[in-house]
Amino acid sequence: MNTFKCISNDVCVPTSESTIKEIKQMFKYLVFTHLPVVDNHQYIGSIAEKDLLLFENDEEKIKNYSHLLELFFAEENMSWLELLKLFATNDTNILPILNNEKKYIGYYELNNILHLFYDTPFLSENGAIIIIEKELKGYSFSEISQIVESNDCNLLGMFISEVYNDKVQITLKMGYCNISSISETFGRYGYQILTSFHDDESLENLKNRSEYLQKYLNM
Repeated sequence: MNTFKCISNDVCVPTSESTIKEIKQMFKYLVFTHLPVVDNHQYIGSIAEKDLLLFENDEEKIKNYSHLLELFFAEENMSWLELLKLFATNDTNILPILNNEKKYIGYYELNNILHLFYDTPFLSENGAIIIIEKELKGYSFSEISQIVESNDCNLLGMFISEVYNDKVQITLKMGYCNISSISETFGRYGYQILTSFHDDESLENLKNRSEYLQKYLNM
C-alpha cells in the first residue's frame, strides 16, 4: 500500500516567529487538531489548537512557548499501520513527515490514510468474514491459512482483533466460500467461531469498525 501519494504540503504552516494570533487564524480555516511549526524545513514541534486557549497575549510569538510544542512525526517510508498507531497515540488528525535527513516535507491527514485502508481487498472485495477465537499459545497463522485453503477458499487477509485472558480473536476476510464447511473445520482444530458474515453485511460491519478510530479522535 503506497502512502507516498497521501503526502500533502498545501498548507502554509507557522514558524517559530509566528504570533499566537496568526496561528489562531490558521486554525480558523482548517480542520486540524494540530499545526506543525517549521523553520526552514526544520520541524520544531506541533501546537495543538486546544492549547491556544492558554495564551492571554495574542501578540506573543510561539517560540516563547516551545514547552507546549508536541514532538511527534512520521517518517516518509512508514507503513499505513504504523501511521494509524501514531495518529491514535498522539490524539491527532495530522502527522508531520520528515525525510531521511530529518527535513520537513509535508504532512499526512488521517482521513487520507483511512481511505487507503478502505480501498484494500480486505474491505473492497466481496466475500465472507469469520471471527475466530483460540488460546493465545494454541493458534497459528499458517494453520489458519491451511484451514481456509483446504476448503477451496481464498484468504484475502487476517489480523488479530483482540487479545484477552490468554485468548486471541482473529478476524479473517475470505472470498466467496462455504462458511459452514470452514466453520466445521475450524471447530475440529479447536477454534471457536464467534461471528460470521457474508458479502455486503460484512463489508458494512468492517467499515464501521475501521471508522471507530476517527470517532475516537473526534473527527
